[in-house]
Amino acid sequence: MAKRELPLARSMCWNCQSDIGGEYFCQQCVKVQPLSKDSDYFTALGLPRKLNIDTGRLETKFYEMSRAFHPDFYEGKSEMERAVSLANSATLNKAYHTLKDPIERVEYLLRLEAGSAKEIPGKAPTDLFETLLEIQDQLHELQRVKAQHGTAAQELIGKLKSERGTLEVKRAALEGRLAELFHIWDRLVERSPGDQAQKTEKEQGLKQMRDILSQRNYVNTMLANIAEALK
Repeated sequence: MAKRELPLARSMCWNCQSDIGGEYFCQQCVKVQPLSKDSDYFTALGLPRKLNIDTGRLETKFYEMSRAFHPDFYEGKSEMERAVSLANSATLNKAYHTLKDPIERVEYLLRLEAGSAKEIPGKAPTDLFETLLEIQDQLHELQRVKAQHGTAAQELIGKLKSERGTLEVKRAALEGRLAELFHIWDRLVERSPGDQAQKTEKEQGLKQMRDILSQRNYVNTMLANIAEALK
């Protein structure tokens, strides 16, 4: 079987105990090997831990590895080989779908680098604090007048549509700033490791990205609340 340029798996073949040197197919017994538990999604798909990625390269690598591990190719093989192919395929699918989406990608990076919780709680953008309070009041009032089946709802609906536009502009601005931080992060990753200044800058970048995601989550929640109220 041709040698594949794949990330490191465990160092010893589960079947014949040969040194597999990081390959996913043992060169001695040609048995499929599991993805390393120490590999993150970036490593598993042969990518550096950057935030601007070549999506074409990502897709090519994903399909290359998916063909190698697809469970259909292991029908009639041993129970261990089938289990390895299923586990590898599941991990690859999760890795691909996480990394191809910019928001999921940065959330995953935060979990890797900063140990952030899976769910980043929403935080109200301070520059929209008064607007957000008004929206909350309008949502509550719209719910009340709708229940009375009156005509007073139309004015509130108009206001909420306007506020929705404000929130959409804010979300776009947050995403724009996030894109800027992606470039800053990638330049830091390219620098030689071991630099204390680099470490400090990376920590600051991670903190800023987490804060922006937190605000974006809050804005998304408010937009969802408005959409629900306008149904």
